[in-house]
Amino acid sequence: MSILRSLNTGAAGLRAHSEAIDVVGDNIANVNTVGFKRSRANFQDILGRSIAGSQSMPTAGAGSKLGSIQQMWAQGALMTTDSPTDLALSGEGFFITRGNANGADGNFYTRAGQFSLDKDGFLQNPSGLKLQGYAADPNGNIMATLGDLQINPGTVSAAPTTQMDLAVNLKSDDPLIPIWNPLDPNGTSNHSTTATSYDSLGAAHSTTVYFVKTAVPGAWDWHAMVDGAEVTGGTPGVAFEGANGTITFTTDGALDTETTIASTWNFNGATAGQVIGFDFGTSITGDGGTGLDASTQFASASTTTGLSQDGYGSGSVAAISVSEDGVVTGAFTNGQRRTLGQLAVADFASVDGLVRAGEGLWIETRESGAALVGAAGTGGRAAIVSGALEQANVDIGKEFVDLIAFQRGFQANSKIITTADEMYQELVNIKR
Repeated sequence: MSILRSLNTGAAGLRAHSEAIDVVGDNIANVNTVGFKRSRANFQDILGRSIAGSQSMPTAGAGSKLGSIQQMWAQGALMTTDSPTDLALSGEGFFITRGNANGADGNFYTRAGQFSLDKDGFLQNPSGLKLQGYAADPNGNIMATLGDLQINPGTVSAAPTTQMDLAVNLKSDDPLIPIWNPLDPNGTSNHSTTATSYDSLGAAHSTTVYFVKTAVPGAWDWHAMVDGAEVTGGTPGVAFEGANGTITFTTDGALDTETTIASTWNFNGATAGQVIGFDFGTSITGDGGTGLDASTQFASASTTTGLSQDGYGSGSVAAISVSEDGVVTGAFTNGQRRTLGQLAVADFASVDGLVRAGEGLWIETRESGAALVGAAGTGGRAAIVSGALEQANVDIGKEFVDLIAFQRGFQANSKIITTADEMYQELVNIKR
């Protein structure tokens, strides 16, 4: 091996170790970068002659080079945060984002889940790339088309009340009411309960149901009323009766029959003729039930034990939650909960074929294969953890060990150069 070749060998070693130190420096610099994946410097030797050479004697190599910089995809630790739009992946896969990054348009893949809502309700990362997923229709059904995930659709339309369910116990030995007087409902009824109903505009109406014991054993009349100011043609301060009917009980106190005689509501400014169904339980004769699951007639005091209705006013998203399978659920200011969409997760046949694009992003290549996109938690894809972020998988202790090793390698290769230089100088001196 010539002295000049020794100089080149040392120079190759210096270059390889300098590049390896760059890799370690990049890892250390990104120790607090969310979703960052450390890189590993892979050294290769340089052959000192052609592989097709005919020399029978082996020759020394020509030093080393940095053969590749390999991405290490080990899972990073998950760190809990206070934001429900902070998302982490537990397992294999990537979030899909779309937009313009560093002058290029298209899909970009990331493990960094620092997302926030833009002014239009779309989830985006700090670079403005929109998170991709599957939208939900108004009924909460997840659709199949992948696109920008909007989880804040603005105001949700109101829904009028169509059904009111009540559960009461009416005291069996209450006195009879001789005459029901709609102008004095409190004074001519045995029991009352109040619920909120909604018209087609989402306006709330305080609806009171009065129960009146009749002369027929086990039979009660009921009357549903609102203030007259809330209905067309009503008188403010005077109760308006929009629905009425009867319920009967067996001698065992079970609900036997329930009948609605009339139910028509013309709320001011809303759709006229709104019909509200009133249900008091699974009656024996009417529904084939036990008659004991809701309304009863026992000797204990009259009381209301259950009350619900299906209407609601308009509302906007007050909070969101994301499940492990990526389904986004919105809690609205009107008390409703609705499925808003589902996050998509991408995986690849060869993640080592992905190309790093900066800003925590990767792009697919021919070597990685096309993205295999689907719902989180399916097909081996990662599960979603809401309110958490994946930390960098950098072990700072190991990086410092590698840094020392590469530094020593750099120093050793520099010694090769100085030694070869001294030998070369000695040859020059011999000639003199």
